[in-house]
Amino acid sequence: METLNITTREFRQNQSSFLDAVNEGTEIILNRNRKGVKEKFMIIKLEEDDLELTISQKLKDKIDEARRQYKDGLTVTCETREDLEKYLKSL
Repeated sequence: METLNITTREFRQNQSSFLDAVNEGTEIILNRNRKGVKEKFMIIKLEEDDLELTISQKLKDKIDEARRQYKDGLTVTCETREDLEKYLKSL
């Protein structure tokens, strides 16, 4: 697998070509030197299934627990601003 090291200027000037290269399997490392700070970024292609990887397991567990609580009726519903203020004061 080929790896290209490019600058942000090169990327801006040839985005389409570089994205096509990534699509064909080339790894691209984008180098940025901003205000004396050197940074590196890797450009990768994400498949639809990869988007699930952006949520940590801990967050997924919290979401599942919140859904369970909602399903079980263990949530608070505030119909008005006054309801919300009353609830928040009770905490």
